[in-house]
Amino acid sequence: MPRAPHRAPPSASLPAPSEPEPPARPRERRQRVQSAATGMAVLKALARLGGQASLTALAAQVDESPAKVHRYLVSLVEEGLVVQQAGSQLYRLGLEALQIGLAAMRQADPIRAAEASLVRLRERLEVTCFVAVMGNKGPTIVRFEEPGLPVTVNVRVGSVLPLLWSATGRVFLGLLDAARVQGLAAEELAQATPEQRAQLDPRDPIGRLRETVRAGGCAAVRDTNLKGISAVAAPVFDCHGRLCAVMAALGATGGFDPALDGPIALALREEALAVSRELGYGGAAD
Repeated sequence: MPRAPHRAPPSASLPAPSEPEPPARPRERRQRVQSAATGMAVLKALARLGGQASLTALAAQVDESPAKVHRYLVSLVEEGLVVQQAGSQLYRLGLEALQIGLAAMRQADPIRAAEASLVRLRERLEVTCFVAVMGNKGPTIVRFEEPGLPVTVNVRVGSVLPLLWSATGRVFLGLLDAARVQGLAAEELAQATPEQRAQLDPRDPIGRLRETVRAGGCAAVRDTNLKGISAVAAPVFDCHGRLCAVMAALGATGGFDPALDGPIALALREEALAVSRELGYGGAAD
């Protein structure tokens, strides 16, 4: 008996081959990037307005229509980056934004943040520069950069500087209100030589020195801490506006300009402010 010819199953029963989704067109990609940029602009505007604002204020801040800003706020609310208060209808930063901010704060290290600035200062000005923090015994150098032809000084990483006689110490003295700092300064003053005392105001040596630093926003010394060495120092602030470190530059007095309005001081203050900004400081330049 002849066999029935073999027949292929109907094509309808075969699964259709899956086709890869076409890649996003350049125009679509640009639209997505623009949308993300606008959303981030709204979020940053909310932060600039203190973390809480009305729709009208946000729209004015980003120079967009309220209707457009509202659309982006809806998405930000869905992602937990923004919440809307039921009573006032104001928008404020949400829990997810808080978590991002806390993560950034944990990474805010003034020593790490100052590294690039120290290198730029060293190469741009060809001066020795360093960053110091307030340690148990006083201002302590934690990062040190030297130019190709370094100045011979007996300070290195780990060196503790005086509060009254170094530019770095004076910035800490002027901008920190801690009782421990005042106590260390009083001990230095009690042990000062007549020559050192002559450099300070006899009526209120520590108080007048603090006022001078606060008025100038930084400090400078010439042959005060080390003979033949001049230095300038500028503050680094954290996200709360508190002094967390001091950046300083020093050099041989004959070829180093310690004037507070001189090129070295201006460059140093510019870099110190840049480091402060990286740490979240939102205040104005001194």
